[in-house]
Amino acid sequence: MPLSPESPASDSVALQVRTDRLQLLFRQSFLATFGSVGGATVLSWLQHDLGNHAVIAPWLIALCLAGMVRLSLFWAYHRSAPHNRTPARWEGVYWVTLVVTSAIWGIGAFLLMSRDSLLSQVMTLFFAIGMAGSAISAYSAYRSMTLAAVALVLLPTTLWLFTEPGTEQRLLAVTTLAFSIFVMRATRELSDALGSLLWLRRELEIQHRIASNAARTDELTGLNNLRAFKEQADAMFSYTRRHGLPLCALMLDIDHFKQINDTHGHATGDRVLHAVAKRLKATLREADLCGRLGGEEFAVLLAGTEWHEALAIAEKLRLAFLLCMSCRRGHV
Repeated sequence: MPLSPESPASDSVALQVRTDRLQLLFRQSFLATFGSVGGATVLSWLQHDLGNHAVIAPWLIALCLAGMVRLSLFWAYHRSAPHNRTPARWEGVYWVTLVVTSAIWGIGAFLLMSRDSLLSQVMTLFFAIGMAGSAISAYSAYRSMTLAAVALVLLPTTLWLFTEPGTEQRLLAVTTLAFSIFVMRATRELSDALGSLLWLRRELEIQHRIASNAARTDELTGLNNLRAFKEQADAMFSYTRRHGLPLCALMLDIDHFKQINDTHGHATGDRVLHAVAKRLKATLREADLCGRLGGEEFAVLLAGTEWHEALAIAEKLRLAFLLCMSCRRGHV
């Protein structure tokens, strides 16, 4: 059954989906750091005889420094504990590194480009579009990051091309604008599909846990059912035998339970079973294993408990049940 968008469970799924997006972002965009520096290096080499030579060294140094900062961010993320890899902790920092790196690339490529050479302009725009295309795959987990990276890389050169009177420059600018429109549409569809996929995955995990828990829990009392009790009892027995620990078992049965059902109805009998289970949960220790075997029969396993301690616990349970219910004047 799908979760309601207003339900607390839906809020939990939304946070899990954001966390999944963050993990995907760090996994997909690692190579983008090297691609950014590599693309700038190749463009600088090709533009050596065409563009502004004075820009090359500062541009590459700035990109390398920004890349080192990003690599340190990746290192810190993967070294952190899984419970600390939250969107609130990492999204903002990643945004800063993305904006800085993309801005350095876009502005540097624009400054490197020759204002008098059409070949230099075409070459610069070709590499800028290539970097923008790689951003689609690297940052697809976050559409906003993809659009920001594409805009920062393309905008400086594209705006200049629009201001130029030449036909070639205008055509290049229009081509870039058409590519940007395609990117906006493609990233929206990709982001929606990815979000739906991640949401469905988390919903299926929740439903699986619910179904698994229901298969192991007695619906009436909330205790372990017979199957779950046997599985955990086997594990507890193996553990205590392996470590030489004592293990005691208690069998509980409600006296005259059939009479309660016959006299007061099954609904009253169900309330009695529920009350017994509630007392068991409240009285037993966290490490104790309790389950409903069927009907009015219950069982308890006490690991690491000597027989005289088990007797004391059994007496404690008996007194708790005496306080729990009484048969008086036809009422249970």
